[in-house]
Amino acid sequence: MLEIQQAEAQLSKLDLLASMFPGESEFIVNDQLALAELKDCVEKSTMEGRSSKVYFTINMNLHISEEAKAMFSLACILPFKYPAVLPEITVRSVVLSRSQQTQLNTDLTTYLQKNCLGDVCILNATDWVRERASGYVSRDTTPSLAPGSLVQPIDLILTRLWIYSHHIYNKCKRKDILEWAKELSLSGFSMPGKPGVVCVEGPQSACEEFWSRLRKLNWKRILIRHREDTPFDGTNDEMERQRKFSVFEEKVFSVNGARGNHMDFGQLYQFLNAKGCGDVFQMLFGVEGQ
Repeated sequence: MLEIQQAEAQLSKLDLLASMFPGESEFIVNDQLALAELKDCVEKSTMEGRSSKVYFTINMNLHISEEAKAMFSLACILPFKYPAVLPEITVRSVVLSRSQQTQLNTDLTTYLQKNCLGDVCILNATDWVRERASGYVSRDTTPSLAPGSLVQPIDLILTRLWIYSHHIYNKCKRKDILEWAKELSLSGFSMPGKPGVVCVEGPQSACEEFWSRLRKLNWKRILIRHREDTPFDGTNDEMERQRKFSVFEEKVFSVNGARGNHMDFGQLYQFLNAKGCGDVFQMLFGVEGQ
């Protein structure tokens, strides 16, 4: 299957998923820019200009006992060569312990590798989870529930977004970035210049709200280069301890270039390394840091 045919298959299946999960919170495209790039590639019959993988979430309200239901979320990332290669799927639920969640995801991956390699398989995954999810929930760890009650997911997922922009010059945008991060209790940093980089970390819902606001501004080019989602089955304090950054700040390294708008990438790499994020440098810029 050619790359353009793979892109067409992805777009077709996304349309199908949207029709099969019509509820407002059932099917969520987390990166609209990646979807726009995919549509543009299909319309122009070229893969040029595509830089982001499509990332979406399917939320299913499933029975975990005769009396109770719980929300299970499937976070799905489609590699460029999907369906020739398997998608990245992570299942999460507040009713699963970390070990239960790990086992469920391991078993799901094994099932997909055995039965769906080379074929579209998102619906196979949702069916598998729908049929088997309750078996991973230990009765002794399930909260006491009133008949007919619903276990609501708690936002104990630490998300870290690495956002790349063609440039960040505008003072109003730079002010918005700082104010929104503060408002949403996010930590990280913003590096203005050409290119521009923004990293935000914090509760998943807050990071997604930040990205929703940011991408609506007028940009020449902006996208999520890398995303990290770390679930926690402990307390909010445990999640907070896993942050790489203590505050959100604008970082301006030694500038160079004719307009004085290019940051010193060596200093940026050293800064990331000190925070334990040196590997992200290559994801952002395509070259190894030094």
